[in-house]
Amino acid sequence: MFDSVGWGEILVLIIAGLFILGPERLPEAASWLAKSVKKVRDFATGAREQLREEMGPEFDQLRKPLEDLRGLRNFDPKRVVTQHLFDGDSDPLGIKGITNGSPSVNGTNGSNGHPVAQTPAPEPLKPGERPPVDPDAT
Repeated sequence: MFDSVGWGEILVLIIAGLFILGPERLPEAASWLAKSVKKVRDFATGAREQLREEMGPEFDQLRKPLEDLRGLRNFDPKRVVTQHLFDGDSDPLGIKGITNGSPSVNGTNGSNGHPVAQTPAPEPLKPGERPPVDPDAT
């Protein structure tokens, strides 16, 4: 319930309580708040237990889909697709093996251990020269 409340927020609430209630009424207010939270928890636990007693084994069947939905909070589609497509390979393209612009020669990812031949860079166009056009590509 209070997973997202940090120490900073609690400190701000205590300081605000000191200013609003004053130091003589703050302990009494904190005690009342603690009792109220405990009472709400007891009500929730009692309701859950009563529901479990009345429903019997059907309660667990109802609870299972809710637990599955709760598990979707941490769903990471990128991780799931990567695991499905690459069988959990953390570096499917071999990018981690590339150092200083030269590919790895360790034989990973289907290579036979030989470095990949570098293709020469195309010559730059001269002034006024038209670039080649591929009519099938347009």
